[in-house]
Amino acid sequence: MVSLPAGRRGEGKFGCLVPLVILGLLLYAGILFGRPWFRYQQWRDEFHTVAGFAEALPDSAMRVRIEARADSLRLPAAAKKKLTIQRLPNPPRVEIRSTYTETVHIPWYGDKVLTFTPFAEAPL
Repeated sequence: MVSLPAGRRGEGKFGCLVPLVILGLLLYAGILFGRPWFRYQQWRDEFHTVAGFAEALPDSAMRVRIEARADSLRLPAAAKKKLTIQRLPNPPRVEIRSTYTETVHIPWYGDKVLTFTPFAEAPL
């Protein structure tokens, strides 16, 4: 049997401090990386929505709608510049794609560059 010194019940010196610090760091990282990822997901969903209406909309109308969504999400200007909409003949389909980067500043580590390449395809 192990005998403990008087006044010690087996708990650590820091109690629940270490798990709380780890939880705080995970939450902070989730916010740092979650915001750009969530914007990417919303813009990619717009690609899929617009691609679904490709039979009824001309390319210029699709471009205006996608660029307006990029503005509302506050994406970098490069996202709109690299936006391509292609109508392909065999099989008949529309492809919408773009690529852009976002920089996340991590304290005490530096900058992390995230590259996003949203893509959508729909039959015509």
